[in-house]
Amino acid sequence: MSWISDVYAAVQKIVLIEDRLESVATQVQSLSASQVELDRRLIRLEAKFELLERMAAPSRRALPEKSEK
Repeated sequence: MSWISDVYAAVQKIVLIEDRLESVATQVQSLSASQVELDRRLIRLEAKFELLERMAAPSRRALPEKSEK
């Protein structure tokens, strides 16, 4: 009967490992979705800063005046 209890314990461990793997897979999917959302937000912020930099820079420089020689 000892081997039966060993087999039962091994199967029980396998089932517990499988449950933990499913839990980890769910957490990874959640983290992946969060990362994608953060990436989108970062891209939007970068675009806003680039727009602000362009607006703050002098638009067009005047052509240099001809020097009289």
